[in-house]
Amino acid sequence: MKGTGTGPGTGTDSGAAAGGGRDTDRGPATGSGPPAGSTGSAGLPGAPGPGSAFTPPDGIPVVLLPPDDARWQDRMRAIVRLPATERPVPELPLARAESGHTVAVPRVLDLTLRIGELLLAGGEGAEDVEAAMFGVAYAYGLARVEPAVTFTLLGISYQPSLTDPPLTMSRTVRRRGTDYTRLAAVFALVGAITEHEVTLEDAYRRLTVIRRNRHPYDSWALTCAAGLLAGAASMLVGGGPIVFAAAALAAMLGDRLAWLLAGRGLPEFYQFAAAAMPAAATGVVVDRYGHWIPGATGLQSSAVITGGLFALLPGRALVAAVQDGLTGFYITASARLLEVVYLVVGIVFGVTVVLYAGVSLGADLDPDQALRAFDHHPWVQLIAAMVVTLAFAVLLQCERGVLPLATLNGGVGWTVFGALHQRAGGNQVAATAAAAGLVGLFGQLMARYRYKSVLPYVTPAIGPLLPGSATYFGLLAITQHHTDQGFTQLTKAAALALAIAVGVNLGGEIARLALKRPGAAPPRKAAKRTRGF
Repeated sequence: MKGTGTGPGTGTDSGAAAGGGRDTDRGPATGSGPPAGSTGSAGLPGAPGPGSAFTPPDGIPVVLLPPDDARWQDRMRAIVRLPATERPVPELPLARAESGHTVAVPRVLDLTLRIGELLLAGGEGAEDVEAAMFGVAYAYGLARVEPAVTFTLLGISYQPSLTDPPLTMSRTVRRRGTDYTRLAAVFALVGAITEHEVTLEDAYRRLTVIRRNRHPYDSWALTCAAGLLAGAASMLVGGGPIVFAAAALAAMLGDRLAWLLAGRGLPEFYQFAAAAMPAAATGVVVDRYGHWIPGATGLQSSAVITGGLFALLPGRALVAAVQDGLTGFYITASARLLEVVYLVVGIVFGVTVVLYAGVSLGADLDPDQALRAFDHHPWVQLIAAMVVTLAFAVLLQCERGVLPLATLNGGVGWTVFGALHQRAGGNQVAATAAAAGLVGLFGQLMARYRYKSVLPYVTPAIGPLLPGSATYFGLLAITQHHTDQGFTQLTKAAALALAIAVGVNLGGEIARLALKRPGAAPPRKAAKRTRGF
């Protein structure tokens, strides 16, 4: 869209040159251009000089931003993509504007980095972290800021004017932990800051309280949730009550082993390897000695192992990695994908070692066992899927008020997957992508309605769709020396995981497009590149 005015452009540089600090959110300003034959300060015809205006031959692009009542993520995404010289002047509170109070720039930048650290450590996507950092600095009057987000390093640079040297600060994210309750509190703080409801000192105090708050669920509650998740996941692949109990006990033991190793300071690779071993060992024991249990005929040992894998697969990190890649943060996406690879390799190591030992001891693990799911009992699968989602939400430390909505979203996603794949006989990857897209769509709508982060509504709901069965089939085939079949199954698992991540992102983008007001600008500027170059 091109403007037809002849005045200065819609940026803060022209306002600063005139000494006005004009808010350019309303489109191009109007004014008179330079007379014919006039020269600017450089002596070139039409060049901008002091007090002069310069209009390109094809007009001035009009900068349209989302309305003031839009979510801060949409507003900040739209502004941060603009060049620094085209951003509108921040609107300061009236009391501060009249008093002439100046902001301590280093403290604003420090607060910005601390907020970004909590968001990035909590698993938030790099785009939302960047928008939050810019929103905090912008709310306190700093327009010429450039946040930089990578997987372990946050940086921000502020330049008061085009002639002043920039001030740059950085912060390293050394510890990452999942606590969506804390993430929601940080989102609420950023929202209050962008609405000019919190002073700088109050924001520091609220941030201190957020950092010191205890998790809503203790370690034993998380262990019970891991057991419930594994047991319900075993029901999804055909397990009965005994298999449910075995998978739950194995997952709880693996979780306590992971806590023990974490307390000794061992890396996550070894924690995941240790957490995967009890589930595999329990599956071997059930296969070897399950016939000794009275009335327990046809126990599915593979369902025990598959249920244990559901509690370990890093779905949260995978979704965040794909989201960062699709939004242009390739360094962060690569680092997140590498983290996923290391965690999956740890799971593979733990399961494969136990399976090799079990096969050597004579365990006859049948990969076809886990295919006998409850095809004729869809309500059993639906309830199991919702229990998996609920337990996953507890493991992610979601707020108690979020649990019912996330559970409902997980049930909707599994219903779509069951209807497309189990009932209609559709392709499993396509059905998974469609179900994940609906999960992302509903999660985005819930988050926008409640002005929250989308992660607590989406990440738990993809739990039932994670490729636990395909992962187990691949590992079992490799241990039985069927290498080609094993790699085929592992490739299928990777395709399912990618379908989940892309589907969630696509559903969120559809929600944003559907909620965009007529005539409004797009939520953010996207990179334009065609034909691969």
